[in-house]
Amino acid sequence: MASDAAAPDVRVVGGWASPFVMRVCVALKLKGVAYEFLQEPLGKKSELLLASNPVHKKMPVLLHGGRPVCESLVILHYVDEAFATTGPQILPADPYDRAAHRFWAEYADAKLPTALRTLRGMVDGDKAEAAEHVAAALERLEEAFAACSKGRHFFAGDGVGFLDIVLGSYVGWFRAAEQITGQPVLDGARTPRLVAWAARFCAHEAVADMMPDAGRLVEFGEALRSALEPGGQCFSAVTGVTARQ
Repeated sequence: MASDAAAPDVRVVGGWASPFVMRVCVALKLKGVAYEFLQEPLGKKSELLLASNPVHKKMPVLLHGGRPVCESLVILHYVDEAFATTGPQILPADPYDRAAHRFWAEYADAKLPTALRTLRGMVDGDKAEAAEHVAAALERLEEAFAACSKGRHFFAGDGVGFLDIVLGSYVGWFRAAEQITGQPVLDGARTPRLVAWAARFCAHEAVADMMPDAGRLVEFGEALRSALEPGGQCFSAVTGVTARQ
């Protein structure tokens, strides 16, 4: 993921496979802001990342004029405000709509990541239970889509907006989980509106080049899991624990 003409004052520190990093890249592309993408090494944390986000030590980090902005949802708000004069507005203009979109974005981030990691085999847990957990959350988000979209193509209406970017960033990993488990995650029988929305989202000009291939994500997950196993080359770098401890 990278812009066509990278601007030295806008940089994104992250990893191509992270849905949280993808959000930042999609928002910048939607706004028409050129940026430089700085890929983090597999299973490690660069000095730049640690210096830029010393509190959580996580990606993504947006560097704008050398100043770091951390946490994907915070970055989306920042991009919308810092580049208000270019591209479409990312957050709804109406205060109530904006609050609703923020609520459902936080809901998605509270309900989906751990269950998806379980389905991918990145953490221990009951895969059937995790699948049902994701399905229940998506059914709630199906209802949210009906309310937020007001009969139009995206959560934001006629174009991609804040909640589209947040939930849409998981679509690649939904598809990867489907390959791993052999079961649908976005199920046309249970969430037909979201299935149709996901297809439109992935085809959007700001998203199409950013959405990672499911097969490549599966391979990435296997490589990361191997690297982070006790005794793996990246295990101690990430956890601070060696195989002997």
